[in-house]
Amino acid sequence: MSQQQQKDDEKKKDAAIPTPLKYLFGGLAAMSSTCVMHPMDLVKTRMQVASDNGTKHPTPIDVIKTAIRNDGVIGLYRGLGASVLRQSIYSTTRIGVYTSLSEFFRDRYQSAPSLNMIICIAAFAGATGAYVGNPADVGLIRIMTDARLPSADRRNYTSVFNALSRIVKEEGVLTLWRGAVPTVGRAIVVSVAQLASYTQFRRWAKTKLGLGDGFGLHLVASIGSGILTASASLPVDIAKTRIQNMKVINGKPEYTGLFDVIVKISRNEGALALWRGYVPYVLRVVPQTILIFIILEQLNTAYFKYVLGETYKSRI
Repeated sequence: MSQQQQKDDEKKKDAAIPTPLKYLFGGLAAMSSTCVMHPMDLVKTRMQVASDNGTKHPTPIDVIKTAIRNDGVIGLYRGLGASVLRQSIYSTTRIGVYTSLSEFFRDRYQSAPSLNMIICIAAFAGATGAYVGNPADVGLIRIMTDARLPSADRRNYTSVFNALSRIVKEEGVLTLWRGAVPTVGRAIVVSVAQLASYTQFRRWAKTKLGLGDGFGLHLVASIGSGILTASASLPVDIAKTRIQNMKVINGKPEYTGLFDVIVKISRNEGALALWRGYVPYVLRVVPQTILIFIILEQLNTAYFKYVLGETYKSRI
């Protein structure tokens, strides 16, 4: 082998996306998908906080009509700033950590990480992202649900930063981490179901369907990942939303923790209430998952093609 060939081989071996860009691409993919799917997130959240007061629970159409009637079409985008801020912290961290650690272990052991390994990596990535992003998540839930409260109970936040500053001033800084346990729990479920399953669905589609690296492979893998993610994470998502939106009455919170929320919902509203809002949740999570991975893979492909001059082969 000539010296030039050896240099070319070393160049291909070393060709990789810098770690900071892995985080940036993950964040851009998540924020872009959020801008598209935010109305469904708002519908899902408002359905989740609807309590059993003897009246009919709102349907997705009911929520959409109410939002438009009260605030116009722009009402469907209430809380978008908080949602984008949350993704800029939460998803930038979790996707960046997942892709970085996956490549680290792949390079270290010279083989694709095992299923158990990618589950552990996904769980760690999700927990880390959720914890650092919890304040933005609390602000998002507060803003999105404020309009459905009676006028006397509304907090009337003017922006995500107004919400965060008022929460700190009126309720204490630790309130920004209210619901952190269920938020981290949900993120672990979501990240294992979404990130780890995407990796597995990609491997399956390659070997069983014969799909090569490209849009078709990414689409099939992200659809499977999205459906699994929505079905597995909704009960924890509902519990997280209830805790973050709860009020403290006479010094006593409505719920003491994740398990308490699930028990009370099951007892008072029926076990199926843990999957309330499933349709809008699926309609949000599946397209959002597709958008996240398609955009992420395209950003990676573009970097390899235009910056490194190499053909991209996904290592997610």
